[in-house]
Amino acid sequence: MTPGDEHDYGESARSDEGQGYGRTRLRLPENDPYGGARRGGGRSSSRSLVTVVGVVVLLIAAIAFANRGGDDPSSTSANSPTGDKPNATSTAATGTKPVDTKTGGIPSGFAHTQQGAQSAAANYAVALGSTAMFRTDNRHTLVDTIYTTAAAAKLQGAMDQAYTTDFLAKMGLDADGNAPQGDTFVSRVVPVGTTPQAYSTATAKVAVWYLGLIGMSGTSSTDPVTSSWKTWTFDLQWTDGDWKIVSDEQKDGPAPVPGDDQAATSDEISKAIEEYGGFTYAR
Repeated sequence: MTPGDEHDYGESARSDEGQGYGRTRLRLPENDPYGGARRGGGRSSSRSLVTVVGVVVLLIAAIAFANRGGDDPSSTSANSPTGDKPNATSTAATGTKPVDTKTGGIPSGFAHTQQGAQSAAANYAVALGSTAMFRTDNRHTLVDTIYTTAAAAKLQGAMDQAYTTDFLAKMGLDADGNAPQGDTFVSRVVPVGTTPQAYSTATAKVAVWYLGLIGMSGTSSTDPVTSSWKTWTFDLQWTDGDWKIVSDEQKDGPAPVPGDDQAATSDEISKAIEEYGGFTYAR
């Protein structure tokens, strides 16, 4: 992941035009406070973000591969999905209550079970997809909290090099990661579901399917908030009494066909972000 993947969802549904979705209608507000700005090809901040994300994802994957060594086929439990489809128990809600503890504002203390690993992955995706990643101190705390010590040590420098002043400026933010006065910067990950791809008492591999939101909501914004669908896969390790990320990667989709919804105005988006808080997710 990182600066990454957490924001790899910056690519909007416009890319679906090449996938047969181009005929779906999209109605914009009659008086669009975004100034009718459209994310065309070329130099959008989202595309710049995706480029940065890709570089960091490869870096983390290489680090994880070098440190992890060979995979143990016996680590996959009998409850893990087989073939291309998960079994019924891996996709059914358990009804188990979410954790009630936090470390640095991030849910923690997940159960040492397959379900606990899924809950951790969902909540870590939310944290890594938040606006906190655009502020240096918050990002450092977040990464140190949810990654293993070794992974965090190697990741912090790469992230700092990626979240430069120029990069933040392309997102419409100042050097401290703040939005202009009167504007609201939006960066959220909304998990739709999780599935375990492998599990043992020491390690787990969990995929999180999510809807991502990113952009700037404001009357002067030329980069309005857009949505995209991604799958974020986490390699987790049981460390110091909790699940921690060793490595992660993202891929596009699966994305549903866009509906015929009317795009909200800038004020409506800003108000929704302020009024609707996030969740603590549990499998």
